[in-house]
Amino acid sequence: MRLYKNLTAIHALSFDLDDTLYPNSGVIVAAELAMQQRLQQLKPELPHNDPQYWWQQRKLLAAQDAEVRHDVSRWRLLAVEQGLMAQGLSSCEAGEVAELALGAFLQERTNINVSAEVKQLLAQLASRFPLVAITNGNADIQRMGIAPYFQFALRAGPDGRMKPFPDLFQRAAERLSVRTTQILHIGDHVRSDVLGALNAGCQAAWLNPASSPQPELAKPPLVLPHLELGDLRELLALQPG
Repeated sequence: MRLYKNLTAIHALSFDLDDTLYPNSGVIVAAELAMQQRLQQLKPELPHNDPQYWWQQRKLLAAQDAEVRHDVSRWRLLAVEQGLMAQGLSSCEAGEVAELALGAFLQERTNINVSAEVKQLLAQLASRFPLVAITNGNADIQRMGIAPYFQFALRAGPDGRMKPFPDLFQRAAERLSVRTTQILHIGDHVRSDVLGALNAGCQAAWLNPASSPQPELAKPPLVLPHLELGDLRELLALQPG
C-alpha cells in the first residue's frame, strides 16, 4: 500500500466490479461469442456477424448520440438492431432478434467466478463498513453470488451517467446517508474510478496489482488517488472513521 494523500474518516467503501473483484477480459470475449452464435442460429444468412462489425455499429451509434454510451446494455442492443437493419431486416424483426442476441450476451456476461478469497475479504470488510458496488458495466452482483456483502449496486445508465461523471458516487452517498468525502472508492481504472471518485469528492484507492515491488521503479498514476493498492487484502488495514 502506498499513501499519496492523507485519508479522512471512512464510513463506507464502494467497489468497482470488472477487473477489480475478478478478471473481466475473458468474460467479455465469451459474451461476445455467445451473442454472435445466437445471431448465427437466428439469422444464418447474415453477411456480417463478427466483433469488428458490431463494434463499428456501436461507434456509429455513439457518434449520432453520445449519451447512449452511459447505458452499455442499451447501447449494445440499439447497435445490434441498427446493424441488422443495415443488413436488410425490418425494424420490427431487427428489434426482436437484437433482444434475443442481447439476452445471450448478458447470460454469458454474468457467468463470472468470484474467487472464494475475494468473497471472504468482502465478508470481512462488510462486517466493518457498508459496501456498495458502482459499475459502468452490466455485471450482476446477484448472479455472481456476492450480493449478500453489498448494501446495493449502482449501474451506469439506470442510475446515472457513467464514471468519471460524479452521478453514481453522489447517489451512493445519498442512499447511505453519508457525505461523499466519507466514501473510499476502490477500482482499477485511473480515469473512471480514481478521477470519477475525486470528481464526486470521494476518497480514491487505485488497485494496481502490477505495482512494482521496488518503490523507486513504480510510477504513480497521472491522477493521484489517496492510496495505491497492490492487493485488495491491504484494505483490511482500514478502520471505520
